Formats: sequence, structure tokens, C-alpha cells
Amino acid sequence: MGSFSIWHWIIVLVVVLLLFGRGKIPELMGDVAKGIKSFKKGMSEDEAEAAKTVEHRADEAASKSTEEAKKS
Repeated sequence: MGSFSIWHWIIVLVVVLLLFGRGKIPELMGDVAKGIKSFKKGMSEDEAEAAKTVEHRADEAASKSTEEAKKS
């Protein structure tokens, strides 16, 4: 009673095809793929910005300590 037989899966497949049609399913999968690519691109851009911010702050700290040393 806990697992689905092949007939259950066939009925589910038929219902999905009736609801979405044969042409709509590849469209939906294409949209999902585009969303995943966009998400990955956004994550890599965020990581690049975070690295730049850390390096920039390190450069600022070094330049401030150099300026303070020159004033002393």
C-alpha cells in the first residue's frame, strides 16, 4: 500500500500530459534551466563582489597605516 505501481505512474503521466499538453512540458523545462543558469550566474557575481570588497578594505587599511606612519 505504501509504494506506487507502474499503473499509478502511467495515470499520473496521462493527467500531466492532459493538463499541460505535449508542447508545454519542454517549455517549462527550458524555463527551469534558464532559472538555474541565472541563479548560478548571480551567485558567482556575488562571490566576486565579496572578494573585491575584502581586498578593497585590506588595501584601505594598508594605505591608512602608511599615511599614519608618514605623519609620525
